[in-house]
This record gives sequence, C-alpha cells and structure tokens, in this order.
Amino acid sequence: MIDVKNVYHDYSNKGHYAVSDISFKMSKGEIFGFLGPSGAGKSTMQNIMTGILKIQKGDVLYDGVSIKEQKKDFFNSIGVSFEHPNVYKTLTGYENLKYYASLYSVDTLDPMMLLDSVGLKEDANKKAGEYSKGMKQRLTFVRSLLNSPKYMFLDEPTNGLDPTNSLMVQKIILQQKERGATIILTTHNMELADRLCDTVAFISEGKVEAIDSPNALKLKYGTKQLKIDYLEDSKEKTEIIPLEEKEKISAFLMNYEILKMHTSEATLEDIFIKVTGKELL
Repeated sequence: MIDVKNVYHDYSNKGHYAVSDISFKMSKGEIFGFLGPSGAGKSTMQNIMTGILKIQKGDVLYDGVSIKEQKKDFFNSIGVSFEHPNVYKTLTGYENLKYYASLYSVDTLDPMMLLDSVGLKEDANKKAGEYSKGMKQRLTFVRSLLNSPKYMFLDEPTNGLDPTNSLMVQKIILQQKERGATIILTTHNMELADRLCDTVAFISEGKVEAIDSPNALKLKYGTKQLKIDYLEDSKEKTEIIPLEEKEKISAFLMNYEILKMHTSEATLEDIFIKVTGKELL
C-alpha cells in the first residue's frame, strides 16, 4: 500500500507551494489517476514519490516504510515513464533497454519481447535518435516494465501516440494491474483516466480538490444532459441542455428543426471544470 501524508513542496523556499497538503492512499493493484492541467503539480508529486525530489514536508510510505528510509533497492521496485521521452539517441532501441536493464540488481525482462509488445521489434536495431516521437514514447514506456515493478509511475504514457498504439499501451497497463502492480497515472487526458483508473484525484494549483472513483465523481457532481443536433439558418449546430431544464428544452424543440437528440452523462472533464473552475489547457 502507498500512503501519502500531508505532502508539501516549495521550489522557491518562499512559501509558494507547487504542491500543498496532499494526502491519499492506494491499494495494491490499483490504478490511481492524478488529473489536472499542466503546472498543476502532477509531475512534482511523481518526482517526490519516486525519490527524484527530496521530500520537504510530509511523508510517503510504501508498505509502512517512509520514502526517507528507503534503501537503494527501492529503485528495483519502481518503474517510471516520463512525459517527455528521454532516450540515448546514439544507442539503438534494443541497446537502450539492455543498458537500463543492467542498472537493476533484480531479474529483468527480455528487451526484444518488450519492444515487440509495442510494435518496435522491427526497429530494435535502429538508433533511437532516428525514432519518431511516438516511437520514443513507446520505448520510454516499455523501459518502465523492465524490472516487473511493484509500483509504476506513468506520466502521460499515451501522449503523441496514434489511436492504435495508444490502445496497445492501455492494454499493457491493464495487464500490469492484473499482475498486481500499483500504478500512478499522471495525465490531463480525462477520457484515458475514465477508462483506466479505479480512483482519480483532481489536482489544481497544487491542491487536491476532489478524490474518488470516476463513476462516483460523476454521480456526485454530474447532471444528465440532452444533446440536440439542429438546423439554424441552414447550418447544423449542437446544443447541450441539462435534463432538469424542461422549459428550455421545450422552447428549443418548438423553435428549431431538430435533426437528432439523445441523453448523455457529464464527462470526467465536465466534472473537473465544475469542481476546480479550471479548464484543462
């Protein structure tokens, strides 16, 4: 289990906190989403939880042991995929994974098998500097799997991927969950979080504004809506009206030529905006 207790971090040491009083708990095999726009504090929390940033105030406990007391073998238990791919450009994809595998003091998975799992087997012997952005992203992602980590930290793992490769990565993430890995997903992609996460935390300006399962948040804060496609001045338009606004719906149906309409629930992004008052930029 991971227990985050009242964590603060101030890069300036002047009381301007990048993260402020953040607390939450995670269970084994859980996918936990840290959701918010750029600059909200998501990556800062990931860096604190992985030991990249020294903790200033508060604590992070892994199975009851403080991150302040973790030994070097702690890094054998974690896998990290950064938002911006960082690879050795002069090494091949295969050589990159072989090198990183050599840094662990535990058994590691076959690099070629990992490359094959994300469609990079045919490019295994190509210099990573020649990879496209999406290929580098996939290489960085499978690097986080090398040591079959107990804890995974994935920062925008599908960023820059086409739909096919994005689904491939999502499938692997769910397989890691089934294996028993505890996964921290950092993203501003609410659709991705809705599909994958057991629990999500909305973070805005360094503070957690809400935390629960995606469905629970939608039930608590969301309202059912009527989506209406209609014609106005020969142009097709769309209007979304909360179902409780019956008079507005009736007036709309009387005044416009309706093409089609259907009910829908609020999205996780709708809920984020409602709770935080912030857009996902």
